[in-house]
Amino acid sequence: MQTTPKRYTITAALPYTNGPVHIGHLAGVYVPADIYARYQRLQNKDVAFVCGSDEHGVPITIKAKKEGITPQEVVDKYHGIIKKSFEDFGISFDNYSRTSAKVHHDTASAFFKKLYEDGKFIEEVTEQLYDAEANQFLADRFIIGTCPKCGFEESYGDQCENCGTSHNATDLINPKSAITGNKPVLKETRHWFLPLDQYEGFLKEWILKDHKKDWKSNVYGQCKSWIDDGLRARAVTRDLDWGIPVPVEGGEGKVLYVWFDAPIGYISATKEWAEREGKDWEPYWKDEDSKLLHFIGKDNIVFHCIIFPSMLKAEGNYILPDNVPANEFLNLEGNKISTSKNWAVWLHEYLEEFPNQQDVLRYVLTANAPETKDNDFTWSDFQARNNNELVAIFGNFINRVVVLTNKYYDGIVPEASDFSEVDKQTLKELQAYPAVIASSIERYRFREAQQELMNVARLGNKYLADEEPWKTIKTDEARTKTVMYVALQIASALSILSEPFLPFTSEKLRNMLTSASLSDQQSNETPIVVEGWNDVTSKTELIKPGHQIGKGSLLFSKIEDEQIQKQLDKLEASKKANEAMNKTVEPEKETIQFDDFTKLDMRVGTIIEAEKMPKTKKLLVLKVDTGIDVRTIVSGIAESFKAEDVVDKKVTVLVNLAPRKLRGVESQGMILMTKTAEGKLSFVNPDTSTPLSTGAGVENGATIN
Repeated sequence: MQTTPKRYTITAALPYTNGPVHIGHLAGVYVPADIYARYQRLQNKDVAFVCGSDEHGVPITIKAKKEGITPQEVVDKYHGIIKKSFEDFGISFDNYSRTSAKVHHDTASAFFKKLYEDGKFIEEVTEQLYDAEANQFLADRFIIGTCPKCGFEESYGDQCENCGTSHNATDLINPKSAITGNKPVLKETRHWFLPLDQYEGFLKEWILKDHKKDWKSNVYGQCKSWIDDGLRARAVTRDLDWGIPVPVEGGEGKVLYVWFDAPIGYISATKEWAEREGKDWEPYWKDEDSKLLHFIGKDNIVFHCIIFPSMLKAEGNYILPDNVPANEFLNLEGNKISTSKNWAVWLHEYLEEFPNQQDVLRYVLTANAPETKDNDFTWSDFQARNNNELVAIFGNFINRVVVLTNKYYDGIVPEASDFSEVDKQTLKELQAYPAVIASSIERYRFREAQQELMNVARLGNKYLADEEPWKTIKTDEARTKTVMYVALQIASALSILSEPFLPFTSEKLRNMLTSASLSDQQSNETPIVVEGWNDVTSKTELIKPGHQIGKGSLLFSKIEDEQIQKQLDKLEASKKANEAMNKTVEPEKETIQFDDFTKLDMRVGTIIEAEKMPKTKKLLVLKVDTGIDVRTIVSGIAESFKAEDVVDKKVTVLVNLAPRKLRGVESQGMILMTKTAEGKLSFVNPDTSTPLSTGAGVENGATIN
């Protein structure tokens, strides 16, 4: 593990462009990556924070077919939505690229050719799953079957989304084509493979030995399990027409497998950034003094810890990641986030519905970050954390400091006089916080780091509450000036320490505190000394006496119940839509003739007795007066109706049904029932004003539903 790297190459998992970004992506990858990158910049470190849209692979082609458009139109649409959402949310990428860009095609092709020419691939003719009706080989995401490890029946051909295990499509039990639903057949095809088994020794040494103590347990455990199971060669090419063409002889009609091409996107994004900035990209990927970090979700651990490092090792010129701080999954209101079921909070929609409240979502997602286990996002917790923490703690402290400074001193930072022991202890504690927060960030414990940030605001609130400047202003002017001076130092510290977590709030606070006075402008002095992370510790004065701050404005606003209910209603609507879509409807029975219908003799009857049949769940034994006789009818309605509730009930009876014995009781007819939209049984209600018979019903045009 490096201690003093010269530069940081920070990557965030490439979002897949078949849909927008949701809160699960943010909590798992992009918010923690952004916190880390912003923090390192405040340390004056050389940072390249890169990402981009992952635009190749089968899900894109599936989406295009469903929408009747081209794959390029699909990726253009979602690349635009995702890129703008990240920008509006304040994710501070140095470059956000895309894998359809020429620089990426060139970089990935060159990477493949280098490995090909160095003899790092195995070329084999293998049997792949093929859909005869669709007349094409099936890429992994076009195949669905039962996971051989956990038994999940809707596993994809490359990975099970239920247990996270990676496998080959041919390992699936009962595979079927996602295109036609048919069972695929095996057909020969030629492909190139990366022999991962040849890198087992390297991976055991590098991961299981060298990173046993500094990698997160969930990451290390998954890597160890994969290595212990034994690695196998994996294809790096696929029979598809959407992607990067295989750039060697014999590669016609084939493209680079998306798992091979996508991580190279980090390299091409760095190249694109470096060219734009007039920098050399190579040190960020090839210099041992650089620290490479991958921020990902747990479903990408294998690709970033096993496969991509093996590719880099095979190429021979690249550094390996120092850490891969993968997070677990974030659920929503107790259920797994699902893009297909619209069970998600979409970032672009949040930004529209909660304008200028980016930091609230950043704060809540960090507070609930699934760092070591799956966690849950609820709208009630979102509201509570905003109202009880951001508004009541952070916002309350800043508001009191700014309002009192303007009230007592017309916004001029007062000169301190003698410091009490409380003042000295408070300032000493303040100076210790940057190291405490930094320690948590450096260990990728962002929840813990944010809690420590809030403790700085709590320190300020407690200090004001204990020293009560609103009282001392009446009795001790000098003491009040000192208290307000100390409080303003804490506020200035918060303006810099909050930047990685709450960047919009940090900017707003700094603007509030740096409303330069005329004397500041004339002297070209900086009214706030604190500019870098360590200034809070090293500087004895963070904001100067005599400087005039701006007027107060609320950093956070209370979120009302109505706003939360609106979000809950949206989710409820999604749930009902999914239920309606998945509702099983029995198919229509075979057509009957009119003469068949006229044979039915249906009468209005009255239930005069009813009792539950012993040792059964469903059956009631009924005595029914049909108007022509009193007969016994056994009906399977006991799970919907109690015996005492159906006595005296008017019912429609099919009287000429052949008798049938049920549990030793002869049933002499049938009570007509139907089902409601919710699936509950309901009596077919007869018109009690007109006696009903088959003849009457037909002749008068009556219908029975």
